Amino acid sequence: MATNLKDSFTPEAIDGIDLKMLRALQKDGRISNAELAQAVDVSPATCHRRTQRLLEQGYVTQVRAMINPKKVNRGALVMVGVVLDRSTPESFADFEKAAAKLKFVLDCHLVAGDFDYFLKIRVGDMADFNRIHGEKLIALPGVRQTRTFFVMKEVVDNAPLDF
Repeated sequence: MATNLKDSFTPEAIDGIDLKMLRALQKDGRISNAELAQAVDVSPATCHRRTQRLLEQGYVTQVRAMINPKKVNRGALVMVGVVLDRSTPESFADFEKAAAKLKFVLDCHLVAGDFDYFLKIRVGDMADFNRIHGEKLIALPGVRQTRTFFVMKEVVDNAPLDF
């Protein structure tokens, strides 16, 4: 088994320059091609080809802006543990399909343990969450129980991957 992520890549798939590019892009998705080329010590044309290849091969899945939640009245972060009434492929699929349609759900993860899913939700405040919970969350298919955790302090959120 590989000792670190870098060791697990095949040489034809990705190399040290690609890793440097990924780190730089992860740090600043708005970096220009010229700046990125200079940072990884390749020509702009080579940098552009490599960036396109990283996108095509799925190493970079998307580039988007990170919005300050407080500036758009979504300062409250809530984690919700969900228990379904059945553990069948159909009940999981129904829940996942419905949860994916909810605009206020940032993340939805199937988990092992006491819950079936954890949802990461951003809302304006507790009253906003209370309304969403009563109107939308408990109405999701198969929901037997929810447990809500209001985040008191965001210590690490959306940290870059370390590789």
